[in-house]
Amino acid sequence: MVKTLYLAYSYENGEELAFPDIELTPGEHLLVIGPSGVGKTTLLYLLAGLLPPLHGTIAIAGTELNSLTRKELDEFRGKHMGLVFQQYHFIKSLNVSDNLRLRQSFPKNANDEERRHQLSERLGLTEYLHEKVTTLSQGQQQRLSIALGIIHRPKIILADEPTSNLDDANCVKVIDLLKEEAEICKSSLLIITHDLRVMSHFQNRVML
Repeated sequence: MVKTLYLAYSYENGEELAFPDIELTPGEHLLVIGPSGVGKTTLLYLLAGLLPPLHGTIAIAGTELNSLTRKELDEFRGKHMGLVFQQYHFIKSLNVSDNLRLRQSFPKNANDEERRHQLSERLGLTEYLHEKVTTLSQGQQQRLSIALGIIHRPKIILADEPTSNLDDANCVKVIDLLKEEAEICKSSLLIITHDLRVMSHFQNRVML
């Protein structure tokens, strides 16, 4: 499902980062853990095709990302990848339900209300579906970001610090939800974090 070889990235200041090879089968999980500044988010952006590597290859579901045009990559990402960013990407003029419905429309028009309500209930967002996203607390916004990343049942879930703003109880709830969704969809799950609370939930780990 996910395979990288000899992956490296070069920053504008000339600094280069080399990353360990990754190989995940469908449904397999990986935790990438390390302190701030070691390139965790850079690795996630490379895997998502949002940054070009200096060299090396990235294959998702058997497709090498560097073989795709920009348009093809955008379509592939929208269909097969679930991205949970550390910085939230909402349409602030829309309410919670409409943000979820908008994400469902890519790449196909799939207005699945049952899926929205099911996921909102599991993430504790049901009572906020008709609220503007600007009225949500930081923790609620983080849970909405997770919902947006997995609502279309992607083949690979890439999560950047999904528990950093959550208390212990919600940290466990979110990790369990991501793992459950990955199992349901037979998705690979890759989480990058500095949150040491998450380590006990994953046997497959890479330290950066």
